[in-house]
Amino acid sequence: MEKVEGKEAIVKTYLNKGNRETTHPSYQASSYASLIKDYNKNAQKEKMQLYPCAYLHNYITQKNDPLSDNIHSFYSEQAPIFVKRDSQKLRSFIKRHITIGDNKENLYKIEKGKIRPSKSLQDALNQMLKGNQEFTIIDDQKVVYEQAVYMAEKAVRTGAKQVLVVNEGPGTGKSVLAINLLVELTKRNMVSQYVTKNAAPRNVYATKLKQDFRKGNIDNLFKGSDNYVDSPENEFDALVVDEAHRLNKKSGMFRHLGENQTKEIIHASKFSIFFIDERQKVTINDSGSLDQIKHFADDTNASIETMNLESQFRCNGSDAYLAWIDDVLQIRETANSHYIGGEYDFRIFDDPHQLKAEITKLNEYNNKSRIVAGYCWNWDKKGKEKSEYDDIVFPEYDFRMSWNLGNTATWTIDKESINEAGCIHTCQGLEFDYVGVIVGGDLRSRDGEIITDHMQRANTDRELFGIKKMLKEKPEEAAEIADEVIRNTYRTLMTRGQKGCFIYCTDKALSDYFKDRLEQINRDYRENDFFDNWGEVAEGEHEYE
Repeated sequence: MEKVEGKEAIVKTYLNKGNRETTHPSYQASSYASLIKDYNKNAQKEKMQLYPCAYLHNYITQKNDPLSDNIHSFYSEQAPIFVKRDSQKLRSFIKRHITIGDNKENLYKIEKGKIRPSKSLQDALNQMLKGNQEFTIIDDQKVVYEQAVYMAEKAVRTGAKQVLVVNEGPGTGKSVLAINLLVELTKRNMVSQYVTKNAAPRNVYATKLKQDFRKGNIDNLFKGSDNYVDSPENEFDALVVDEAHRLNKKSGMFRHLGENQTKEIIHASKFSIFFIDERQKVTINDSGSLDQIKHFADDTNASIETMNLESQFRCNGSDAYLAWIDDVLQIRETANSHYIGGEYDFRIFDDPHQLKAEITKLNEYNNKSRIVAGYCWNWDKKGKEKSEYDDIVFPEYDFRMSWNLGNTATWTIDKESINEAGCIHTCQGLEFDYVGVIVGGDLRSRDGEIITDHMQRANTDRELFGIKKMLKEKPEEAAEIADEVIRNTYRTLMTRGQKGCFIYCTDKALSDYFKDRLEQINRDYRENDFFDNWGEVAEGEHEYE
């Protein structure tokens, strides 16, 4: 057993033929107890007192044992640990809390109890949203919200399965909408969960939502997409699926469990809502699609509706920049080849120090600016918990920076993480005021054409894991997939900023290409007398008060 610095209720131990992070045994036991108290109707009705504990019958404690570290004290007090040679202590613990037997009556009541969220959980969640401006929904969000609540109520009332698909782009506020739905459906006595493949949005929104609520209660509401492999049909009243384009075909560490995650989610829920943007698929395993959702909805005779969310929050409320970046990255031709939107701040830096300095300055205002990078530098194991470890290095500028640390699950909101660069996995589904993007050698420009090179990706990159084998078997298809993943990755990174995006390119020709595209906008504005100072954006000299 090993300690994991900075992570509450997480330890490292030997699992699945390797040392892996897992939840602390006391956390496991106490979270199961929380699950019963929060959701089992009979346990609530009978006012059952639950006393969790963890028995590690083969474990021998060591000096400065990581299981006893103070960071886990809340959970070890809630659910004490008993190890090898502690059988007498365990016996005393049980006798202290259970004076007489009941012929398994309470176990029977728990097993047969209806699953419904407790009133205390409903009230706590509702209180968390009250007055929290980060979770306010407006305009199109409200329309989708009401439709989702209507379909969920209908599914529970009639037993007819309902599926809602929401097509959304960057900046639509869909995660805020998803959290509001989770809280509202729970308040309406529905067993609901928020689902994403990517852990970053789960961890960040759970942290923002919980306030003084304990981690164990909240974690039962936020789940990964591989949790439904063995779920019985209609086990859940509602599943709210964020980043549905990131769903995999199969689940598990080695992607060998189940048949299809989309199918499993629809099967496990009476009502499911999928938020999807197919241009944000960023790994070779991302398989979620509108066609796939429709296929599995039809297979289960589910009623399916589709709706759209328009961009409101990112890029200063303008779709112009989103269309422009698609055109610039040559993902698709748009009508915005020469128009970026007058309010969005896009700059190219020739020196990474200047980019970092500007992002750091802007971050001082409200901790909402970050540096991210394409996955072209290894995330070395020995430096995963050290911010002083240099992962991204440019010797010609004496520039050094660490990747985001492995001992935090909330990089996007941690105050110290301005000193580390995030990757696609730590920021997708989340947003900042300003984002600085370091573009690696996997994206280059030659004669005005954008080209991609998957060979420039880091060896530790899992986004394209398996592409070499695919290139041998299906070279054209593999090349197309790799190209799409790289372009989508930079599209996603460059649309994380609501107010501005600053870039530094390792390929000078790519930097010149971006400057040329900005100069085209500059010329058009000069010719039409729309904006006299657009050149300031290209030069990176804009002043902030």
